[in-house]
Amino acid sequence: MAADGRRHVLAIGGLGGPDRNGPRPDGAPPLLAHAAALSGAPAPGICLVNTASADDPASYLRMYQMLWPLRGRVRHLALFPMPNVADPADLLLSQDVIFVGGGSVANLVAVWRAHGLDRVLAQAWRSGVVLAGVSAGAICWFAGGTTDSFGPALRPFTAGLGLLPGSYCPHYDSEPLRRPRFRALVADGTLPPGIACDDGAAAHFADGELAEVVADRPGARGYRVGRAAGGQAAETPLPARLLQR
Repeated sequence: MAADGRRHVLAIGGLGGPDRNGPRPDGAPPLLAHAAALSGAPAPGICLVNTASADDPASYLRMYQMLWPLRGRVRHLALFPMPNVADPADLLLSQDVIFVGGGSVANLVAVWRAHGLDRVLAQAWRSGVVLAGVSAGAICWFAGGTTDSFGPALRPFTAGLGLLPGSYCPHYDSEPLRRPRFRALVADGTLPPGIACDDGAAAHFADGELAEVVADRPGARGYRVGRAAGGQAAETPLPARLLQR
């Protein structure tokens, strides 16, 4: 249980700048450090889950290197070709923070459901384990979002875990087609209204409600995207609190 007794989700739009490809020389990326801090634990137990990238070893190496400055207890759950631990549920439920990496959100959720981890992650959330993730690892907590899981063209994904209401769009400023595609899908009702985040920004939900948007660089922000009259999208920028480095 998080120290403040609330259920936290941190949905990160994307890691940009020096955080994109590896560890920082000056410590953990601020957004990852913020996810750990939400637990309130002085040395949080953190489990990395990179199912969306088919448990790519290089992804785990980068994440371990990024999180090492936090001095937490970092482990990972791999599911390819088989689980790397005897009891995945016990591993996940014993953590302070679960961090989910990017890749294919469609494959991520399908594999989780095949292993029954959709129910385990919902239980972890209800019990106060902080859930965090980037890109596919952010979309998965919502009802759906925009994805390139099915090919280069962005398509709607509507099979998310639904722990949070609405939809989510990452990479809002860094991938030119994300913004117009998300707006169009929300406007025509394919996706429910939701939240979008630039790279370097994250939406923090507490007890299922948007608490704030945080950012690791000036200018990165979040947006609330809904439907307006005439079948149009309505986009409202959300103020972002700049995290200290």
